[in-house]
Amino acid sequence: MEPSDTVWSCPFDFADGLEFDPLLRQLMTEAPVARIRMSYGEGEAWLVTRYEDVRMVTTDRRFSRAAVAGRDFPRMTPEPIVQSESINLLDPPASNRLRKLVSQAFTAPKVEAMRPATRRIVDRLLAGMERHGPPADLVKHVSMQLPLTTICEVLDIPEADRPELRRRAVAMMSTGAATKEEAVRAKAELRAYFGDLTRRRREEPGDDLISSLATARDGDDVLGADELTVMAMVLLMTGHDTSTYQLSNLTYTLLTRPELLARLRAEPSLLPRALDELLRFVPFRKGVGIPRVATEDVEVGGVLIRAGEAVHVSYLAANRDPARFDRPDELDPDRPASPHMTFGWGAHHCIGAPLALMELEIAIAGLIERFPRLALAVPAGEVRWNNESIWRYPYELPLTW
Repeated sequence: MEPSDTVWSCPFDFADGLEFDPLLRQLMTEAPVARIRMSYGEGEAWLVTRYEDVRMVTTDRRFSRAAVAGRDFPRMTPEPIVQSESINLLDPPASNRLRKLVSQAFTAPKVEAMRPATRRIVDRLLAGMERHGPPADLVKHVSMQLPLTTICEVLDIPEADRPELRRRAVAMMSTGAATKEEAVRAKAELRAYFGDLTRRRREEPGDDLISSLATARDGDDVLGADELTVMAMVLLMTGHDTSTYQLSNLTYTLLTRPELLARLRAEPSLLPRALDELLRFVPFRKGVGIPRVATEDVEVGGVLIRAGEAVHVSYLAANRDPARFDRPDELDPDRPASPHMTFGWGAHHCIGAPLALMELEIAIAGLIERFPRLALAVPAGEVRWNNESIWRYPYELPLTW
């Protein structure tokens, strides 16, 4: 069928705690394949919100990420976050080559081998918070440090460099128009830093992940210099951003649902299943990410999308699709297993998801075990939530025990 003439204005700036964005909910109900206009970028795009439609767009090769390169595509940030050579702008089979090389660093045995070191980092951070005494800010003591420390140790980034790298990564995620120059500068600085670092690791490889990527082979195939630089940047940013914010989000969600927290204390073996449901349920970011471009006319959800048109998908909305998840707005740790889309889908599913899951599981388990009387130190309504970037998270999360 032909689309309607309605164009929805979608700033995706909703920042009321971890409540689900009412605009996304309205689109899911009234226009599951909607024409939208965003805060930045030229023209309009489509937004797909149903689970099955999102799955189609993310797996059908008639929708291309590579075709986005060089376009001023509709987006949430003043400067595109993605690098032009990034794996995120490649289509199969080209992306398969990079993913095959990079995934060698995130196999189950390699992530499992990182578990003892991650547990030591968690124990050290939680012990520091305990010494500080209540009230203590989880964000400051743990959330902002654990994922960054873990990924930087995996990449063997000097400790002195880490705060500045973190600042630049945050600058790139801002949605404010006034921050565009800073975002452009931060992106260039990160690229220069990793260009130099990856060159040195290729010349003198060590035991770190960048060295592993620099020397990874699939037959005679290796990562090129620019590919390695951008991949190291992607690993730094995606390797700590999601985990940083989700650790605070998941802790807040548990502390505002005491019955679930009590059950996890009584049944520690429930944690992996509960964590999977928490990741489905919590809206960890705002809006959408990188679009795809239709390479030919394609019908999605009964709507004809024309060749050359940009198409965004919402993993957040797909995670709340009632056609896929019974009672989708309820947090149910006993929910039958069904794959959610928090780590993406298809050719661009997050390669580092196993590392993020391992970090979150160890951190949440550590909090529950070490602090039997853990609670928010302020009323839930007084927690301040970020409204400046694409991520959803509390600026501080004061805890007592």
